[in-house]
Amino acid sequence: MNDADFALLAKILKDRSGLILGDNKTYLLESRLVPVAKKHDLDDLDGLIKAVKGTTNELLLFDITEAMTTNESFFFRDNTPFDTFKAHTLPALLESRKNTRHIRIWSAACSTGQEAYSLAMILKENAALLANWRIEIIGTDLSPKVLEKAKSGVYSQFEVQRGLPVQYLVKYFSQVNELWQIDAAVRAMVDFRPGNLLTDFSLLGTFDVVFCRNVLIYFERDTKSEVLGRVSKRMPDDGVLFLGGAETVLGVSEEFKPISGQRGVYIIDR
Repeated sequence: MNDADFALLAKILKDRSGLILGDNKTYLLESRLVPVAKKHDLDDLDGLIKAVKGTTNELLLFDITEAMTTNESFFFRDNTPFDTFKAHTLPALLESRKNTRHIRIWSAACSTGQEAYSLAMILKENAALLANWRIEIIGTDLSPKVLEKAKSGVYSQFEVQRGLPVQYLVKYFSQVNELWQIDAAVRAMVDFRPGNLLTDFSLLGTFDVVFCRNVLIYFERDTKSEVLGRVSKRMPDDGVLFLGGAETVLGVSEEFKPISGQRGVYIIDR
């Protein structure tokens, strides 16, 4: 693959998902796009590149984008954000929303659903406090494939061993042959929908809490700023944003400010 071909594929990925493909990722393109070529009856990666140059086949361009996006996720990833949500964010919401008794949470770039379900299980554990409350959890991702898995709530032994406390496995999952499925009651708490952070997501409504973790790290600065600006418009003045451990709003967005003592957690700055 020459530099021009690499640049073409990298541009498709950036334009459609915001993700930046480093110059050292040629091997990743080759490993992930050969199956896409086969799917579209193309001989190899060179055939795929020729097809891209000669067509505006939306399905082909979508399959390229989906194949290249990172879908790494696991239950209670990094622990701290979920501990913070349970110890600080949720109690604050119970007080500030006691009149409306309505809380909306967005798991952006939710991948296969573990983050959204982790939040759902925390809320289940606090069911007594949330009696007669309306709780909505929305999970969005640009990949239909990962959304289907998220909706099914079915995970492998390896996936449930990554971060999931054993007591939650026993309490909220049922074994199906060699797989595990999260209970229907927990699945019903999350509404998974297609969504791309680069496009208009105003139809999702507003959210009290947004988890947008470990995705901005793949964007260039201007894209990060644009995404955070649009996220802020979907949040009330006391809305809370959770980012990944390696992400920050500092130097990127003036819409948010850090919450003192809560790493990776931000509040609207208006």
